Amino acid sequence: MNNPTCISELNLNPVPGKKYWNCDREWREEFIYFLLVDRFHDDLQRTPINTTDRSSGKGSPTQLKKFYGGTIKGIKNHLDYIHNLGCTAIWISPIFENTDAPDPNGGNYHGYSIQNYLGIDPRFGTKQDLIDLVDAAHNLEMRVFLDVVINHSGDTWYYKDEDNPGVQPYKFFNDIQFEFGMWRRPDRPIPQELRNPNYYHRRGRIRNWDSYPEYQHGDFESLKDFNNDDDADGLKLQEYLIKAHCYWIREADIDGFRMDAVKHFSSLAVSRFCSTIREYAYRLGKRSFFLFGELIAGDDTVDRYIGPNTPTKIGDQTVFFGLSSVLDFPLYWRVSSVIKGFSPPSNLIDRYEALRSAALNRGELGRYRVTFLDNHDQVGANPKRRFGADTPDKQIIAGMGYLLCALGTACIYYGTEQGFSGIGDDDALIREAMFDRDNSELNVLNQNCIIYQEIAKIAQVQRKLEALRFGRMYFREISVNSRDFELPRTHPCTLAFSRLLGFQEVLVAYNTSTTSAREDYVIVDSSLHQAGDELRFVYGGDGSVTVQSHPDVSNPSLFVQLNLSPMQFVILG
Repeated sequence: MNNPTCISELNLNPVPGKKYWNCDREWREEFIYFLLVDRFHDDLQRTPINTTDRSSGKGSPTQLKKFYGGTIKGIKNHLDYIHNLGCTAIWISPIFENTDAPDPNGGNYHGYSIQNYLGIDPRFGTKQDLIDLVDAAHNLEMRVFLDVVINHSGDTWYYKDEDNPGVQPYKFFNDIQFEFGMWRRPDRPIPQELRNPNYYHRRGRIRNWDSYPEYQHGDFESLKDFNNDDDADGLKLQEYLIKAHCYWIREADIDGFRMDAVKHFSSLAVSRFCSTIREYAYRLGKRSFFLFGELIAGDDTVDRYIGPNTPTKIGDQTVFFGLSSVLDFPLYWRVSSVIKGFSPPSNLIDRYEALRSAALNRGELGRYRVTFLDNHDQVGANPKRRFGADTPDKQIIAGMGYLLCALGTACIYYGTEQGFSGIGDDDALIREAMFDRDNSELNVLNQNCIIYQEIAKIAQVQRKLEALRFGRMYFREISVNSRDFELPRTHPCTLAFSRLLGFQEVLVAYNTSTTSAREDYVIVDSSLHQAGDELRFVYGGDGSVTVQSHPDVSNPSLFVQLNLSPMQFVILG
């Protein structure tokens, strides 16, 4: 059957006889693997590199600026690689048909320049390929999340006279609406209902990304901002986009959406999309459809969108945004530099303390944030660099270990598990490929890489210990003399925290020094232990450590002594 071209052709009733997949894991239990479809793997059968060493990403700078050749079928054929890493969910970059403008050679490999919301980009595959991928993932008890772009379309049209030589791109000015020019193709965008100039804000390109209404009405460079306002045109547009995305849940049994650029469309539009999508998923029997947003902002803004603090007033209406979670940019801006010893531990510790009032208890905070070390955009970074750039293997392992053991839903950016270390001014240089287009024999999906192996071991521990998924989190005071305890404020240090759940404590610790061993005393919970108890290493060490009393008999504190080699990451329980 041909792909539909308009909303009126869609059948949103459940597929007759189909049992839609449902998973009872909470979102904070997931370990998400984020990949760019074009960069993960193509359709060829290749032999993985077999070494314990880390690998470099593939592709020349010129090749990486264009479509490289990865496909949906390539993901399906290598699900075992993602599954064996310990990941329980896959987040895949946008797969719908993209424009070729402005680069006819294929510069929109990333997928964020959509011109057809009802069809898969043929360079990535077919609708059946997506259905097959999701079915295969579900057979492995893995969720599949699509990256969706509803704030803007691709470069499907141009402003009046903008196609003439010498005419500069239109730029935002005083919220003035500019005159529509022409569609770039007579048969796009799809669905056909989107071929209405009134469905686009038409304010020109954003210049100030923090100024309202510019950041909600302006275009992302050449991408065209949708008019998602709460007026007649905006409401019709939202209806069409919602139905287009419901179609993919129906057809392919998708388990969640990562919503691009949440900050840039209206509060009511966010709420309406999330609420309707969630209701539709419930109708199909999917009880925990995951909606997580990209929100590049500080905690004050983030807290408006998630958890119990989500209501906001729009006029006389109380609006709940309806997002399940957001990408945790405030943590991202801190955690990498602390793990690497570039900024003080207090930057990380103080951030968690500031969140204490944002949930029922410290454990519940994990429901509302998807945590990450690295991503494909690195907005504002110059140069852009992967977490693995100029980073020892042990620090990469500790960084991912931290995410898997701390509050939140851990997400790994593809290639981190192989030690990819791209760096440069161009986005393409941190979007390396995991296969070599110039060598049809090999890929770098190497399950023997030591970084991959250790992340997999930590993920296995996280799956076994409920406290690492649900527990309250407390940073621990440390001491060099077993008497004077305080939270670490400088490097090097033993950075330690506990997860507490139902009378159980799991202790996580990391030596931030790259050169020196440390022998520190670390506080443990005195209500759960007594002197003489033992905490056993479940990752990163052998044997056990003994719980000790404070030498001052009037001090009820209990602690353990940890002897950690440089960059050693351990879990005890």
